[in-house]
Amino acid sequence: MSRDSRAKQERHERLAATLKEDPFLTDEEIAEILKVSVPTVRLDRLELGVPELRQRIKEMAARNHNKVRSLHADEIIGEIVELNLGESAISVLDTTDQMVFNHSKIVRGHYIYSMAESIAIAVIDADVALVGVANIKYKQPVYSGSKLVAKVTVKEKRDKGRYIVWVMIYNKQVEVFRGKFILVAIDKNR
Repeated sequence: MSRDSRAKQERHERLAATLKEDPFLTDEEIAEILKVSVPTVRLDRLELGVPELRQRIKEMAARNHNKVRSLHADEIIGEIVELNLGESAISVLDTTDQMVFNHSKIVRGHYIYSMAESIAIAVIDADVALVGVANIKYKQPVYSGSKLVAKVTVKEKRDKGRYIVWVMIYNKQVEVFRGKFILVAIDKNR
């Protein structure tokens, strides 16, 4: 095996490992991590059969769409790309100019909270779930064009259908929001 082909194989392995760790990276971010050009990343992705970011997100969202019990698809803010009911979930949201304060271009907090609330409800394995208590913290401003990634973990299931759920939202792997929610599963026949 030639030196060039070994280097290419190693780069392919690093690319695959990088995307396994964070599938929401853009080609530009991958190029920076691997210290190669963006066209090199795109060629390597094509050779490995790895779709572009937008397509990866669509494919992950399609696989998880039907698992959600507690919300309808149009009630979820962002796209659920991974869902393990009763355990954990990941969603993504592309922020737009319509979500910001005009003067500062900072995304309005209710969009970020709505993303956190909807993914926290969606992870609960129940027909109906509501937030009973929310303890939230906005840690960094978010600007239009940011891609937010929400990671949710069900920390505890208590009696009477109560759940402790933690939601962390990241922008480029920097935490911008943190929330601890107490959710309540409700019998929908009440």
